[in-house]
Amino acid sequence: MREQEELARFERIVMPHLGAGYNLARWLSRNDHDAQDIVQDAYVRALRAFDRYRGGDPRAWLLTIVRNTCYTWLRANRSPEAATQALDVDKGDMVAADTDTEPEARFLQSVDRQLLREAIDSLPVEFREAFVLRELEGLAYKEIADVADVPLGTVMSRLARARHHLQQRLRQRMKEGA
Repeated sequence: MREQEELARFERIVMPHLGAGYNLARWLSRNDHDAQDIVQDAYVRALRAFDRYRGGDPRAWLLTIVRNTCYTWLRANRSPEAATQALDVDKGDMVAADTDTEPEARFLQSVDRQLLREAIDSLPVEFREAFVLRELEGLAYKEIADVADVPLGTVMSRLARARHHLQQRLRQRMKEGA
């Protein structure tokens, strides 16, 4: 009976963050199928470690496990070069399409999303990780520092550099399209 209670507690506390875990794994691995495998492995690890969970933000706790699982998976399954190259950048949307808009507006939105996805995907992995955790998952700087196991100043630096890189990349793409 105790095991069933613990499993129910795990599902109640951790399972709502499945989407955030997948989103992080997707951006780090750059591949939908790999992200699914990584998240599944991370959830098994989280379930096994759940007896050591002492409260706090369960999303940050889970994202730490997903991050570590992802990097372990990438080291085991990809060469260092392949782990940093773009794969399937056009899969998955960060923003749901608005089906009430005109076809031309929907097309422009999809182009904008594609440009943004490509720009984010072009970030070095440590900048991309910080950006995704902050801007897409809404974690506080301190939470990102805990998840990435880096000092707070490093998080701030990575985010500033990521934003600067994104600005430059998007400006360049806009000039190319003009």
